[in-house]
Amino acid sequence: MSPADETREEAVTAALGKLDLPAKARLLMGQDMWSLPALPEIGLRSLVMSDGPIGVRGIHWTADDPSIALPSPTALAASWDPELARRAGRLLAQEARRKAVHVLLAPTVNLHRSPLGGRHFESYSEDPYLTGRIGTGYVSGVQDGGIGTTVKHFVANDAETERFTVNNVVSARALRELYLAPFEAMVRDAGPWGVMAAYNKVNGTTMTEHGELLNGILRGEWGFDGIVVSDWTAARSTVGTITAGLDVAMPGPQGVYGDALVEAVRNGDVDESAVDAAVRNVLRLAARIGLLDGAEPVVTTPPEQIDGVALAREIASRGFVLVRNETVGQRPALPLDAARTTVALSGLAARDARILGGGSATVFPASVVSPLDGLTAALPDGALTYSIGAAPSDDLGAADRGFDLRARVFDADGALLGESSLPNGMVNWLGELPEGIDYDALHTVEVHGTFTPEESGAHAFGTKGIGDFRLAVGDTVLFDGAETLTGADPFDAFFGTPTERGTVELTAGTRVEVTMTHTPMKFAGMPIQAILFTLAHGEPRRDPDDLIAEAVEAARAADVAVVVVATTEQVESEGFDRTSLKLPGRQDELVSRVVAANPNTIVVVNAGSPVEMPWRNEVPAILLTWFPGQEAGAALAEVLLGVTEPGGRLPTTWPATLADCPVSEVTPTDGELVYREDVFIGYRAWERAGTTPAFPFGHGSGYTTWDYESIANEGTAVTVRLRNTGARRGGEVVQVYLAPVADSVVRPARWLTGFARVEAEPGETVEAQIRIPDRAFEIWDDGGWRKVLGAYEIEAGHSFAERLLSTRYDAN
Repeated sequence: MSPADETREEAVTAALGKLDLPAKARLLMGQDMWSLPALPEIGLRSLVMSDGPIGVRGIHWTADDPSIALPSPTALAASWDPELARRAGRLLAQEARRKAVHVLLAPTVNLHRSPLGGRHFESYSEDPYLTGRIGTGYVSGVQDGGIGTTVKHFVANDAETERFTVNNVVSARALRELYLAPFEAMVRDAGPWGVMAAYNKVNGTTMTEHGELLNGILRGEWGFDGIVVSDWTAARSTVGTITAGLDVAMPGPQGVYGDALVEAVRNGDVDESAVDAAVRNVLRLAARIGLLDGAEPVVTTPPEQIDGVALAREIASRGFVLVRNETVGQRPALPLDAARTTVALSGLAARDARILGGGSATVFPASVVSPLDGLTAALPDGALTYSIGAAPSDDLGAADRGFDLRARVFDADGALLGESSLPNGMVNWLGELPEGIDYDALHTVEVHGTFTPEESGAHAFGTKGIGDFRLAVGDTVLFDGAETLTGADPFDAFFGTPTERGTVELTAGTRVEVTMTHTPMKFAGMPIQAILFTLAHGEPRRDPDDLIAEAVEAARAADVAVVVVATTEQVESEGFDRTSLKLPGRQDELVSRVVAANPNTIVVVNAGSPVEMPWRNEVPAILLTWFPGQEAGAALAEVLLGVTEPGGRLPTTWPATLADCPVSEVTPTDGELVYREDVFIGYRAWERAGTTPAFPFGHGSGYTTWDYESIANEGTAVTVRLRNTGARRGGEVVQVYLAPVADSVVRPARWLTGFARVEAEPGETVEAQIRIPDRAFEIWDDGGWRKVLGAYEIEAGHSFAERLLSTRYDAN
């Protein structure tokens, strides 16, 4: 322990000694949705938490309080660059300070066990080693800025179906070697100041009460000294959680701690020493951040300011994965020659970019550059045409372009309590209501304003939320009725699909009044005071056949066709898993017909996790952009035109079809999901099954070529020499896999054990230095780690499927 740590610990001990039991119990539970209470008597200020991981939302979930929106975690992991992740973390610390946030509820490091996982865009990879390295960079960066992190969701929270109650049955070996491994790596290498306990059970015990994992492994074996906070509403008992090692139960002020904890101690059900241990962890966190008098924060001078827009653009291009780039004529399809190319752009997602995934990861950037915006700015006048071609979905979206709205709040007697600006049709008051408005007094929220359409025709309007609605457009009342909860998760109605209530014929440029009155359904005993609903809108629908035909004709007349295909918020979001990997709507048909009209077609896939691409062998170039953040279009234009190189490599395997996937089950049976595949997930499972995916783990290329010249090792220190054999500067991710020559135990045939990113000028030779960690040779066996002795091949190459060099190592 450093002298600074000792001083902080002394301050913590002194503060703890001044607190009585009620004050200690109060400190362990939220005073509201996002914060812990201040205790002035010990010089403790209130600690504020906020969702991430791609931005810092702050306590207000509204476009009125904008945030930088970085690309999705899958995009960050696709960079295979922990230092880039660290820079992202530093930017988010900067954002947190700007929004008076002290702890970021991120990163999410659960594994891509099945491609159907609805929240995979929020996690990094199917591989625990890659996940641990990227997560370590992210945590280190955020905490470089003096802001706490909360690594989540501990543990085996790998799917959304029945997420509040599912019992995930996982072998001790799979748990240690796969699902716990990223958490362990981050605790060891980055020292996160927080961990979030998940909703789910593991082997019969809910995670907020899992003493074996929380107190036994996390704190005991790994020496974690930060706070353990519950996922929101995950803490369900007083005695079970405090004795298992859960420090903070969120949110508040209702919950299992506070008065309930005081009573449990006084009844003899809980020893006060358990309360003291939890309070000590909270005070230590406050001391590290600078919220406790007498304790100097860990970071006294934050890092230099970072240009968030520029970094968002850089992460996007560094995460784009060029999975296919065939020769068209005399040269590869990409990059394009802007001076001599006309481009026919199509796909609704080209105009309305999907920049992030749905759910609690949502933030609202001040501006978004769509692919259409980016290419319009980058190409000469007249070089670009745009056609919708095909929409991912006919579902309505939040009222946005052309709307001028405000929200007004009334009590049961119709008296105005207050009002708020409303940048779009989404009302997201989660724990924090507009100033001066009391939740108990709130009866009705009226969204009122005008809409000036850009297009004439039948505009559709709808609602999303639970409760009573009255929706009127002009003189037309489209709906006056109730929407009830149909599932077990009350957030389904918010994260799910809007309900269309009717259409109104409108004229472009003619303003019309819009009013939606909503009486929310309030659930008795709910710990979260939330007002969540949406005024939804859809533009006039045209004949889908005509839309595709227009895109085809535009493609036929252009030098190059670029088709942007995408998933939707109803496909990839928190709250539910996917049932298919198919692109929604008629997007597959659009691609096939466009490439038939113009063989020089580039497909841009705007999805946070794998989708099926039945046309993948028909098109010369496929670029995966994940959810690319607010600078989506600017980064895309730079990559398509060769200003920057697509730097990404796949952090997870992309199947040809869902049926090919060796592991896909996410639906529990009688409340239980058994991880029958044990340690064989991701590329480990694909190789065992002998099935070839569409694109393997680690795959991707840039705009130059590489010759892997040699590999050598001195023990576990590996040196790979390679040469840039192309005509331009470029980057390569050198990947190292370990393969036992003759295995005495059941293990994957090989697994990732190291990687390094290198860059070189044309003709230049560079060396990648990679050290294989000792853990790579070990398995979890009979309650402990055991090194498996014998001969191993150390294999280096471009991807899991392209291992180009090898050397031998004997583990003894």
